[in-house]
Amino acid sequence: MKHKGILIVVSGFSGAGKGTLMKQLVHAYDNYALSVSMTTRNPRPGEEEGREYFFVTKEKFEEEIAKDGLVEYARYCDHYYGTPREYVERQLEKGKDVILEIEIQGALKIKEKFPTALLLFVMPPNAAELKKRLEGRGTESQEVISQRLKRASEEADGIEQYDFIVINDKLEECVQEMHALIHAAHCAPSRNEGLIETMRKELDALN
Repeated sequence: MKHKGILIVVSGFSGAGKGTLMKQLVHAYDNYALSVSMTTRNPRPGEEEGREYFFVTKEKFEEEIAKDGLVEYARYCDHYYGTPREYVERQLEKGKDVILEIEIQGALKIKEKFPTALLLFVMPPNAAELKKRLEGRGTESQEVISQRLKRASEEADGIEQYDFIVINDKLEECVQEMHALIHAAHCAPSRNEGLIETMRKELDALN
């Protein structure tokens, strides 16, 4: 019996290492598809169109909102971020587990539309490490770093609504832990309604 993929939403504070974790996960295991989000922010050094993000104008993004072409979208630090619908649905039908990197507002919207989505929140070992990682990027001003730390403080209020917390301390161990959590999530009854129904019918047929 072919299983449909599940939607995995990965959130976390800016600087927690979400992007690196997900790239490693996709590289290490072959059943994942990384969804590429659309954004109105400018590319950072080294980022490529269609790889990290689809970089679009505010007008283009608002066109997509109007035609319901996004699974979710949100405004974050004065820019739009959203998930193109068509790609996600195509990958799930193929049996791939689709990973979305989304901030907290968007993650909770996804859970409303896709109740079987798995929500993972990535955290550093402590707040001092988070500040160190943000400063270590070398791509953002002190003002932007302060803005991201303030945002992290606000986001900490919504962590309880996630399914699991993942502490990103040692990268390799963290990747293995994420894969194990996703593998376990496939076995939840809420994600196996078809299998349960088939078993009930087969049991009824034997009586």
